[in-house]
Amino acid sequence: MLTTTLSPDHRISRVIRGNWQLAGGHGAIDRDAALDDLMAFAEAGITTFDCADIYTGVEELIGDFRRRLLAERGTAALDAIRVHTKFVPDLDMLARIDRRSVETAIDTSLKRLNTEQLDLVQFHWWDYAVDGWLETAGWLGGLKQAGKIRNVGGTNFDTPHLTAMLDAGVPLVSMQVQYSLLDTRPEQSMVAVGAERGVQLLCYGTVAGGFLSDAWLGAREPAEPLENRSLVKYRLMIDEAGGWAAFQALLQALRGVADRHGSDIATVASRWVLDRPGVAAVIVGARNRSHLAANLAIADLALDADDHAAIATARADLQTATGDVYALERDRDGRHGAIMRYSINSEDA
Repeated sequence: MLTTTLSPDHRISRVIRGNWQLAGGHGAIDRDAALDDLMAFAEAGITTFDCADIYTGVEELIGDFRRRLLAERGTAALDAIRVHTKFVPDLDMLARIDRRSVETAIDTSLKRLNTEQLDLVQFHWWDYAVDGWLETAGWLGGLKQAGKIRNVGGTNFDTPHLTAMLDAGVPLVSMQVQYSLLDTRPEQSMVAVGAERGVQLLCYGTVAGGFLSDAWLGAREPAEPLENRSLVKYRLMIDEAGGWAAFQALLQALRGVADRHGSDIATVASRWVLDRPGVAAVIVGARNRSHLAANLAIADLALDADDHAAIATARADLQTATGDVYALERDRDGRHGAIMRYSINSEDA
């Protein structure tokens, strides 16, 4: 497995297991089987796991995984694990956040994850019009100084707000963003700023919720309603990229690249993101270990200059989504924002 560093004391696998599919609302979870799966990923070299305070039950599950790993594999195995969580206050709580509530939320994650220090806390703020986002980021920086957090990152902030936090002295090491062949908004300005300021990208959505896969090559355009919010979300990105015909042309080009390597479209799509400037890692969702071999294949695949040229030619026919990172999703009245859930903590409570 390829690895890289976010900071001198923070080495991660460049393929990160995303665990949102283990959250409430994604179907029944067999807890013992889920723990077995997490162990299998760690043993295979995928040692970095992404979760969030708003992924119901996932922090607790990973806390149990950490206990089991220590008991069965010892301290060295546990020390190699990095768990990235998030601090995502509900939209209706933004105006009432204070230093104490931030620390309470971090203490809750510490308890759930069974650790004395959170490896990475990725901060999100739903509405820039509500004051407090910069102050809150500063409080997270203070908790890093206090030793409760190893590193602070962001998730789905745009470039101006990333820059503002860095200018204010918030020690951000990463920004988690949506990035794929269908959504290259990070390239508009964030990649350059990240390179200049030492902020690396952790990328989700690299296979567009499964659309960037062989399953959709030659398939008819899906009719509404779609099965879940994830498919709706990424179907909208296909529209932004030029529609179903343009999407099918992209899949055909990716199939050609995959054929040269004995690979598949999803692996090529994720590896393309992993090869982009400024990208530290890709986050690939996995409900169970049936996805492990495919996840490992991302690190094994080596795209050459001809592959990248073929992909660039296919990309040239796509449209680029407008705006900075997550700008479309922040319009709560727009198509992208209307499907978001803004108060998951309250709903779960």
